[in-house]
Amino acid sequence: MNKFVLFGAVASLVLASCAGNPEGKKAETSDSVEVAKKVTGTSYTVDTAQSTLYWKGTKVSGFHEGTVDIKSGAIFVDNGALVGGNFVLDMNTINSTDLEGEYKGKLDGHLKADDFFAVASHPEASFEISEVKAGATAADVVISGNLTIKGITKNITFDAKVDEISDTVVKSSADFNILREDWGVNYEGKKDDLISKEINFKVTIVATK
Repeated sequence: MNKFVLFGAVASLVLASCAGNPEGKKAETSDSVEVAKKVTGTSYTVDTAQSTLYWKGTKVSGFHEGTVDIKSGAIFVDNGALVGGNFVLDMNTINSTDLEGEYKGKLDGHLKADDFFAVASHPEASFEISEVKAGATAADVVISGNLTIKGITKNITFDAKVDEISDTVVKSSADFNILREDWGVNYEGKKDDLISKEINFKVTIVATK
């Protein structure tokens, strides 16, 4: 009996220490790179009302998800192809959508605290495209760019879709994960409810002239 009890305790400990990452392909991450100061092509202004960023983090007992507002940005198009862009996120707007009331308030406050995104000292995050390569189809691209969170900048590479390009609008989307500790987001969670190492981002950008 004691062996079974011991085995059960060990199994529980192992399970508690394993928090699977949210679904999504992890972006390749490297040191930041220099971005050309002037990008050729036509500039489209990001429509912040139509553009969205959804995040998701998992933990042993479940997950949390929510949004962050895109504050401003631009996309550049040359010869009918996406060639550059830059975006600013308002980290004060980070918001959980899976909770309500007191629990939502506690989580949102914790996400804004130093354990996570330290929004008092780093109220904005940003992403600046450094390179765009063709993907597997005409609608697919591989985007690289400098992502800055909590004052830490890393270059990431991920797959994206160009859903529409016309004379008046550009629509693109992406779904990828980042390893949060690369940007100093190191909170591990409770000992019996550890949280995932990766965060998933689902981004939709709509930009107009």
